[in-house]
Amino acid sequence: MGFHCNAGFIKLVGVYAPLMTHENDMNLPFMKMHGLGNDFVVMDQRVQTHEITPAMAIAIANRQTGIGFDQLAVITAGAQDAHLTFWNADGTTSAACGNATRCIARFLMDEAGVQALHLTTERGDIHAKDAGHGLTSVNMGAPQLDWADIPLSTRMDTLELPIEGGPTATGMGNPHCTFFVTDALAIRLEDFGPCYENHPLFPKRTNVQVASVIGPDHIRMRVWERGVGVTLASGSSSCAVAVAAARRGLTGRKVRVDLDGGRLEIDWRDDGVWMTGPTMHVCNGILTPEFLGRI
Repeated sequence: MGFHCNAGFIKLVGVYAPLMTHENDMNLPFMKMHGLGNDFVVMDQRVQTHEITPAMAIAIANRQTGIGFDQLAVITAGAQDAHLTFWNADGTTSAACGNATRCIARFLMDEAGVQALHLTTERGDIHAKDAGHGLTSVNMGAPQLDWADIPLSTRMDTLELPIEGGPTATGMGNPHCTFFVTDALAIRLEDFGPCYENHPLFPKRTNVQVASVIGPDHIRMRVWERGVGVTLASGSSSCAVAVAAARRGLTGRKVRVDLDGGRLEIDWRDDGVWMTGPTMHVCNGILTPEFLGRI
């Protein structure tokens, strides 16, 4: 295909401080959460709203002069329990973010004292439930397996792409390209990831995974996230890798996925791909007028 690749000012509030609207409405509350080290800034805008722009997302994402995140997630009121919108660190948006969805679902279930939720995203309806033992499960929906839905730029079989290494393409509301390798730890993701993120087969770019099959129900995976870079974990990537491995006959449809940040359980059922794992609500904070005024 003619493609060649050489491979400011932030006030933190104590963990138990309530998230609230302040007298100066330029103060913008946020929460910091992570799922296995895949970290998020979460803004609850079900009551107080503030326009989020690409420039704001980029400024908040900066780990030296902002807060730092892999994704920014915004909670708004919706037709169901809540609606979620996701921003990448480069100011682009994503229709899905599995780990952030799981973290927010845990927060909302605890807040409401319920065991299950119905959320909406650009990806569609997402159901979440308490899985016990401090774990949360979310149904990330049916995988997208057709070339046009992922999307790819050309009609083709998505099971094995015409790229060196024969990766598998999968859509989980965002595009994924999975390479099955002997040793995922031996791949230098800093070089490998950006090369394939921008491959011309993926008109909207792609998340890139390198995965080693340990056994019929066990995968070791690492991820380069579109618009972000190397991340310790990715929920949608874990779902995509599990689907790709099952389609290729390398594993069953229920697997544990070990990432740099920890373990997720993935179960590809008839009703969708269920992801189960831990969450962490780190702290609450406020973006100050001084910081917001410099964006």
